[in-house]
Amino acid sequence: MQVLNTMFASLKSRNFRYFWIGQCVSVMGTWVQRTAQTWLVYQMTKSALLVGVLSAAQFLPILLLTLVAGSLIDRYPKRTILIITQAGFLVLGVIMTILVYAKIVQYWQILLIALSYGVLQSFDTPTRQSFVVELVGHKNLMNGIALNSTIFNLAKIAGPSLAGLLMVKFSVGFCFLVDAVSYLAVLLGLFLIQQKHVVAHPSTQRVWSDIKDGIRYVWQNAEIRLSAELMLIITTLNFNNNVIIPIFAKTVLHSGAQTYANLLSATGIGSLIAAFLMSYLSRFGLQRNIYLMVAVGTAALQAAMIFVRSYDLAIAMMVAIGFCNMIFLNQSNSSFQYDIPSELRGRVMSVYVLLNQGTTPIGSLYVGAIMDIATGLWGFPSCGILALLLLVPVLFKNRQLVGQWLGPKRVEE
Repeated sequence: MQVLNTMFASLKSRNFRYFWIGQCVSVMGTWVQRTAQTWLVYQMTKSALLVGVLSAAQFLPILLLTLVAGSLIDRYPKRTILIITQAGFLVLGVIMTILVYAKIVQYWQILLIALSYGVLQSFDTPTRQSFVVELVGHKNLMNGIALNSTIFNLAKIAGPSLAGLLMVKFSVGFCFLVDAVSYLAVLLGLFLIQQKHVVAHPSTQRVWSDIKDGIRYVWQNAEIRLSAELMLIITTLNFNNNVIIPIFAKTVLHSGAQTYANLLSATGIGSLIAAFLMSYLSRFGLQRNIYLMVAVGTAALQAAMIFVRSYDLAIAMMVAIGFCNMIFLNQSNSSFQYDIPSELRGRVMSVYVLLNQGTTPIGSLYVGAIMDIATGLWGFPSCGILALLLLVPVLFKNRQLVGQWLGPKRVEE
């Protein structure tokens, strides 16, 4: 019982419970939509590169807009921003459903919807990340981050599997309908939240000055700066599962939609195990030694995928990769949020989101082009090998700080 109380400490907050449950349903729908959309595009185009272009289109706005969004997030109530973005996602889901059911959907339309989704996500993701502390307080912040991560990994397990089932039993269009309806849950949760003190810091500065303040804070903090450098490599190269897995399933395992969904679910299982582990370990503070190990570990595992030809081994590797990726993101998030001024939280977390998702177009286009030239077998290895090569100079340059992180555990309360 004590272990459960520790793992779920943040859920004692009524507002966080509403937020968390609503997100559970909504993000499940999002993963159903992502799985169906990727499969639909690959079936329409038969091109790994065009699948990569789709992923790039969804995340390109994050690269361009997230830092601006961070300034606005610090100026206005976060709950209001989330209601607007989630309503926007609902509208896009309805449009996509209509296009597919009417059998008039075309590749350019999917790209346009993906771009629109990315614009909303540029504001939604950093807002959600920085909203957690307002719901759980500083004491339970790292536990709240871990449980918030659990949402996405529950969805990563159930979402792709559900999408595979829905595509087989019903249709691809039904997956988009499920996604649209799922946003009603998070909107209901947001309307039920009651905040006594709304955190907003109106600023008379220009937006560009606000952005520079956030970047300056990240750059001048050595530990956050190293986390940013690690994220730039790992999230760009080693978080391209949505692009790689459908092509890997088709060209290496010679299977269809269900195998694709199962591989995605396997990464979700690994991620979920890691999320629960980190929610328990959150009481001990930041786990920087583990952070470094999983950064190198996920790159090494993906490099080793060059030897994987069987379904069972592929599932096991996906579980391991999902485990490493989840711990990496959890500790990156905690590193960015740990002990930062509340008036800078939106801007600092916008840098985190920029690194986490904004660099995805680069990785998506890179790996999509590689697989078009060298087949799906080289998707994971091309990313893993390059990541390992890039990690060497970064870790060497920061060897003194790396030594501190790998040394005796510091107490960070």
